[in-house]
Amino acid sequence: MVILGIDPGTAITGYAVIEASDNRISPVDYGCIRTNAQHALPQRLQTIYFRIQELIEKYRPQHCAVEELFFNKNSKTAMAVGQARGVALLAAANANLEIYEYTPLQIKQAVTGYGRADKFQIQQMVKMLAGLKEVPRPDDVADALALTICHVHAYRMLQVVSAKGDTY
Repeated sequence: MVILGIDPGTAITGYAVIEASDNRISPVDYGCIRTNAQHALPQRLQTIYFRIQELIEKYRPQHCAVEELFFNKNSKTAMAVGQARGVALLAAANANLEIYEYTPLQIKQAVTGYGRADKFQIQQMVKMLAGLKEVPRPDDVADALALTICHVHAYRMLQVVSAKGDTY
């Protein structure tokens, strides 16, 4: 299964593409989409949309995992991130991908086993779990990789529950 993870932002949107099979996670590509701060917000959102479309066309993921909005103290920042998130969701929906959304707490728990893990702990676990030589930079890229790892764990759990026929 190929998974696209997106950590949305208007200045930097982190992305990661991984292949998950059995108990193995293999990074295929990861990086960030940077937008020009001199451009108006609509042009920045368009850049994000087109780059995500390119990633989807190139790697043909089956699933897309997107980080849920974390409410920041700065409402202007939260609104802009929300708009970038909406663009990411639109690109994935237009490609008919299965879309999954995870909170920062869920991501931290899946990657480190601790919901209040700090950035350093998350980055070190991403490096180890993805078999990387160094921590991906900037932070948004490590966050996108963490998101894909979270999805792998959550999706496998859903498969186990479905196979058992358990209901909650």
